[in-house]
Amino acid sequence: MAGVSTKEIKMRIRSMESTKQITKAMEMVAASKLRHAQAKAMDARPYFESLCEIIDDIAMHNRELSSAYLIARPVKKTAYVVIAGDRGLAGGYNSNVLKLVCAHAQDKTAVFQPVGKKALDYFRSRNAELLTQQYGIAADLSIGDCFTVARQLCKAYLAGQIDQVFIAYTGFVSVLSQNPQLLPVLPLQREQKQGGAIRDILYEPDSETVFNTIVPEYVGGLLYGALCESRASEHAARRTAMDAATQNADEMIGQLSLKFNQARQAAITQEITEIVAGS
Repeated sequence: MAGVSTKEIKMRIRSMESTKQITKAMEMVAASKLRHAQAKAMDARPYFESLCEIIDDIAMHNRELSSAYLIARPVKKTAYVVIAGDRGLAGGYNSNVLKLVCAHAQDKTAVFQPVGKKALDYFRSRNAELLTQQYGIAADLSIGDCFTVARQLCKAYLAGQIDQVFIAYTGFVSVLSQNPQLLPVLPLQREQKQGGAIRDILYEPDSETVFNTIVPEYVGGLLYGALCESRASEHAARRTAMDAATQNADEMIGQLSLKFNQARQAAITQEITEIVAGS
C-alpha cells in the first residue's frame, strides 16, 4: 500500500508541476500584453477628453441649442453595449461586468450589443435581444468598428427605437485593481460649470448641425476608450489570476512533497520492522 501511495503522490506532483508551467507562461504573456494595452489606453485618453470638451462647449455656450440627443424622454427600451473578454482564466473580469449589467437591466426592456465571446455566449444562452452578433471577438474589434456601432446606436436613438444607451466595461485603475463600470451615453447631459465665461463662437453651418455631426463620433470615441480600458483590465486580471494560480501550485507541490516523504519514510520503517521481526 505504501508503494502505491507514493506512486500516486508522485503523479500528482508531476501534474501540478505541469500546471505551474502553464500558469507561469500565461502570466508572462498577460504581462507582456498588458504593457501594450495600458500604453494604448493612456494614449487614447487625450482624444476623448477633447471630444468631451467640444461637446460640453457647444451644449453650454449655446443656450438655444435644441438637439434630440439632449432631450430625455420616457424610457421604453434601453440599449447596453457590454464589453467582456474572449477567454476565461481572468478571475472575475467577465462575471463582474455581466452581473453589473444584469442588475441594472432588471425589470427593463433591454437590447444588448455584446462585444467579446463571453458576453455573446452569455446573452445568447439567455435568449436576450441582440443588436448584432458580429462583434463576438473583442480582440478583432477596431476603432472603425467602434464608430460603426456608434452610428447604428445614434440612428436607432434618433428613430425612437431605443431611449437610453449605456456602455458596460471594466475600468483600468491599476494592475491589481479593475472596476466594472456602467457609463451613460445617451441622452447627453448638460453639465453646469461655474466660473466659465460664455464664449461667442461661430459654427458653420450652425451649432445644432455641428453638434449632431459630432455626437456619433463622440459616442464612437467613448466606445473605443472603454474597449481600450477593458483590454488593459483583462490582461491585468489574467496576470493577477495566473500569478495566484502559480503560487497555489507551489504550495500544493510543497504539501505533496511533504506527504510523499512521509509515505516513503513510513514504507521504509515498515520494511525494517518486517526484517527485524523475521530475523
